[in-house]
Amino acid sequence: MAADRLRFHEMGLDNRLMKALADLGWAQPTLIQEKAIPLALDGKDILARARTGSGKTAAYAVPLIQRILASKETVCEQAVRALVLVPTKELGHQVHTMFRQLTAYCARDVRVADISGKADLSAQRPILMEKPDVVVGTPSRVLAHLAARNVTLSASLEALVIDEADLLFSFGFESDLKGLLCHLPKIYQAFLMSATLNEDVEALKELVLHNPVTLKLQGSQLPDSSQLQQYSIQCEEEDKFLLVYTLLKLGLVRSKTLVFVDAVDRCYRLKLFLEQFSIPACVLNSELPVQSRCHIIMQFNQGFYNYIIATDEHTVADPTVTVLQGKKRGTASRGRGKDEEYGVSRGVDFHNVSNVINFDFPKTVESYIHRVGRTARAGNPGTALTFVSHTELDLLAQIQDALAGDNSESALKPYGFKMEEIEGFRYRCRDAMRSVTKQAIKEARLKEIKQELLNSEKLKTYFEDNPRDLQLLRHDKDLHPAIIKPHLKNVPEYLIPSALKHVVNPLLGRKKRKQVKPSLQVVLKAKFKGSRRGSNPLKSFRHVGKKGKDRRRDAGKS
Repeated sequence: MAADRLRFHEMGLDNRLMKALADLGWAQPTLIQEKAIPLALDGKDILARARTGSGKTAAYAVPLIQRILASKETVCEQAVRALVLVPTKELGHQVHTMFRQLTAYCARDVRVADISGKADLSAQRPILMEKPDVVVGTPSRVLAHLAARNVTLSASLEALVIDEADLLFSFGFESDLKGLLCHLPKIYQAFLMSATLNEDVEALKELVLHNPVTLKLQGSQLPDSSQLQQYSIQCEEEDKFLLVYTLLKLGLVRSKTLVFVDAVDRCYRLKLFLEQFSIPACVLNSELPVQSRCHIIMQFNQGFYNYIIATDEHTVADPTVTVLQGKKRGTASRGRGKDEEYGVSRGVDFHNVSNVINFDFPKTVESYIHRVGRTARAGNPGTALTFVSHTELDLLAQIQDALAGDNSESALKPYGFKMEEIEGFRYRCRDAMRSVTKQAIKEARLKEIKQELLNSEKLKTYFEDNPRDLQLLRHDKDLHPAIIKPHLKNVPEYLIPSALKHVVNPLLGRKKRKQVKPSLQVVLKAKFKGSRRGSNPLKSFRHVGKKGKDRRRDAGKS
């Protein structure tokens, strides 16, 4: 059936756009791109639901660029022709990057501006006064510029895109969006792109679409078990730290990993805990400046870091005190200093994520889907491991029911990990946790935010002129507000479970250790269906070393 698939060169696209697609290595369109681009080029309004990582951004960016290039052949007047609304600054930055990649050979003809950042309106005014062809921003930011008369859309706008449409109302943009629509012309082409079709999306559909074509391309919101392995393990608070220490320190988790927690304090608690064992990780949360957040994501995608500890703050009320605000009249100021337009569990494209660990259980089915949707993207395999306490079993059942409703293969499998196998590590974890005090966490938050503010604001101009120095700026450095105990850095061999001694030896040299380091996906591949090695994935673990490769090669010769 692949031979019947429509290809990019059959869509009548401009040669400059085709060159950019070739540079990106896109041999053929994804399903959403194949279906949406021809409809968009025909001028249809589109409501598209496709799972995260399916290529929705290019599905609207390609026809928008093609439309602008075609209009430039007859119309010379410069004007804002397309508006892309996004729920978060991180997604705005990502969409802008995608447009820049696709306009690599026509940047003079198609100008794109991202105004979703936190810069002053006056600083962004000159950009908008040049009338870029495409403007990317959050509804509140665009509305503020419209009110300041920095941009007008009523006469020139030809296309409106609402990306991650199911998030806009939940992020509090309902009034901003309705106010913004009053500034648009009566006739324009509109796109609603979403991973889910909920009541909010239906409400948006009535507001902005005219006789739309609806595309529901995947029944399941997550890939099937051949691509995405999902596991859960029941454990309480102390066991969570013990498990994550074991997975990371023994090298059972390899490659890029996202660890999700539900509050900013939890970010730093886990980071400081891992620092005790010399395990570097960087945090990503709403308190950090948007420039820092985008830089962290960019460097993670480029392979600078393996572990990011991220908050999922829009699915849970975060009661933590914002340390930069301090106290006023004896009461803690809650939530101030946070960016209300922050979000990393949705929309943002983390590249080649091998594993997602839900350290704190997601509060909704949607949150679980969008967290786990960060891995197993673009046809790549991925693994998700979720820690569940006894009070969260009902939520786990809800997620199981939701996934089973789409595809029974997608249900979470129990991770048959026997905690007694790693009981010898418990005293080390308790020793480390004694150093991670509330004061240490507070100092860590304050230190990192001050450092990131310095990097983002005062050195911004310098880094623009010296991009190589920006590459050297790391975000996973130790914060060291807690006392580091040197003896925790290495793992004595006698503590390693006997089932893992033939695959993990932390005392080996770096080169040898790389040869035997297994991935989380390998460790979690036990099917627990009457395996002759039993239900313990540690004991069912198989590792093919150099000798195993030699045996396979010899067998092939014979």
